Amino acid sequence: MAENLTLARPYARAAFEFALAGHGLDSWSGKLALFAGLMGEPAIRSACRSPEASSERRADMLLELTGDTSDEAMRNFVQLLSMNGRLELLPEIHEVFEHFRAEHNQTVQVRAVSAYPLSQEQMGVLQRKLEDRLQRKVQIEAEVDQSLIGGVLIHAGDKVIDGTIRGRLNRLGESILN
Repeated sequence: MAENLTLARPYARAAFEFALAGHGLDSWSGKLALFAGLMGEPAIRSACRSPEASSERRADMLLELTGDTSDEAMRNFVQLLSMNGRLELLPEIHEVFEHFRAEHNQTVQVRAVSAYPLSQEQMGVLQRKLEDRLQRKVQIEAEVDQSLIGGVLIHAGDKVIDGTIRGRLNRLGESILN
């Protein structure tokens, strides 16, 4: 996975810079999401690995599945990926593209895992505090995991903020043992 992200980064950066130069960040984001979703399908992934199909045929097959949603630049991008044997990187390219987009827009996607569903008021307070701490606009995706006992576990990019009772108990246990 880490190797795929490394391979995907230059393609994602090129796509992002092209989209940022006036070719539509939202449009490219949507199209890359569509292609990433297609590559998540086992049958399509298998067809794109087929040694019997030329790189041109693989790209054409993928483009045909999207209908007329792809402009010339996107078609060229998919054909380049196919020629370089990188169609399977489309999910990672989309992921890295979205990371660049979030950095550009000064936003961060946060996953908040709590033992019980958070109320709208709690979500608002959490969002304001995270925006102050992270200095970015925050979009929260809430999840419930009753094994946490209480509190909230926050995943914001590569940062993890553990405010759960289970986390506190684990830290207390480690300090006692040390």
